[in-house]
Amino acid sequence: MKLSFLNCHKLSGPTAAYRVIPALIMRNLVGTSGCGIPLSEEDLEYLVNNTNIDRDSITAQYQVFLSKHPEGQISKSSFYSMLSSCYPGTSMHRVARHIWRIYDTNMDGFIDFREFFMVLHVMNSGSSEDNLRQIFRVFDIDNDGKIDLEEMKVIVKDLMKLKNNKKGNINIESLASSAFNEMDENEDGEISQEEFTKACLQRKMSSTMIALEIVKVFIET
Repeated sequence: MKLSFLNCHKLSGPTAAYRVIPALIMRNLVGTSGCGIPLSEEDLEYLVNNTNIDRDSITAQYQVFLSKHPEGQISKSSFYSMLSSCYPGTSMHRVARHIWRIYDTNMDGFIDFREFFMVLHVMNSGSSEDNLRQIFRVFDIDNDGKIDLEEMKVIVKDLMKLKNNKKGNINIESLASSAFNEMDENEDGEISQEEFTKACLQRKMSSTMIALEIVKVFIET
């Protein structure tokens, strides 16, 4: 099985949209050829075992990754700059900080190739459920495995700022509360990853609207 990050899936509905991100990220973050430090055997084995992609294909993608990031990792400044350049004059920097959490799973302040490749593999080849589990990290600001109402308000506010006047008639507090209530199925005051995924897959109105705003960040870059 060979993985191409450069082919963008056509959308056929909200759940399909959760799978459109990888080509756009890869297009903006990497170049065309690479050289530099080799991929560690540990990382290579991990990726082969967790993606079912052959060693040669992974190594080739790593060389492409190195062409833009010769140290083998993406810094926050590089990531923020890439996304911000697509939305000049907007508050993209704030949204980029939230998107960052999808990738920096070990929270060391960098995105290494293993993290990068695993996220894009899931978004290329994983189910809608798998992709939504990753999008969940955008909303989980403090990385405690759940979303509270204040976190939801922050994400909705930053997304609406990104849209400037296009969504001018939307009440941020109302939308955040509506989405939160849709997702908090057991009414315990917090949203689990399972509740988040379920609400989006069921296409509950406010939940789907907010989740797709995250996807649109990549569609429009």
